[in-house]
Amino acid sequence: MWHVIYIIAFAVLAMMAIANLVRNLILLGGNARNPQAPRTYGGGQQTGQGDRSVPHPELLDQDGQVIREPLLVMKSISVKDAREQLDALYNGTNPPLDDAEDNGSEAEL
Repeated sequence: MWHVIYIIAFAVLAMMAIANLVRNLILLGGNARNPQAPRTYGGGQQTGQGDRSVPHPELLDQDGQVIREPLLVMKSISVKDAREQLDALYNGTNPPLDDAEDNGSEAEL
């Protein structure tokens, strides 16, 4: 008797999983065909000006204006320089900073 119940429960769960898979594939295909469509999932807030969405608070400055500059600037260094800096950190010595001499403002940070 328990075998029949297990088989029926497994069949129901399998059908639900397949239905969920098909639904997700259809939604994914629709999003791939129309990438400019507004996203309604994830709690997207809409303003009164139509389709304009509210930007994330971290992308705003103190006055509430959208920041139009890069938020992160990365400097590429060679493997040798990276190894020297890691060795200096491991040994407890201060690594030589090339930008500290050029930019006095970075030393204050």
